[in-house]
Amino acid sequence: MDQPEEPLISNPDFQNSDASFIQQVQRLHRLTVYGRWLFVSCLWLTIAPVSLWDLREEISLWQQYFTWVAVRYGLFYHPLSTFGLAFCIGMTAAVLVWQSRNILFGLPEPEKQRLEKQVYRIRQQGPTHPLWKWVCN
Repeated sequence: MDQPEEPLISNPDFQNSDASFIQQVQRLHRLTVYGRWLFVSCLWLTIAPVSLWDLREEISLWQQYFTWVAVRYGLFYHPLSTFGLAFCIGMTAAVLVWQSRNILFGLPEPEKQRLEKQVYRIRQQGPTHPLWKWVCN
């Protein structure tokens, strides 16, 4: 925190490789997108089935006599399952909104700067960084 921030492109190697630096930032952004969708997929493959399994009796009642009151009480009396499903739905919606914003309006400036700083740190650390293979090669 007390250290001064280093300029993003202070290294002379960066001046000769502006295109490669931009490409590496794009690769890191793509990895971020894939990581978020992987996280959401893992949620739907782990938490959602457990939550739905806990609601199996209510779901069978809903199939026979569907009313919104039955849904409300079913979810009310199974708070962990409700929280699990709400978390899965919320994270999916959050990633959809985030990715849609990036597609429609482009990356916000603070996020671009964060990605550039991270690429700079990955380049500085070299092949020992876990993301080196995916970002810099």
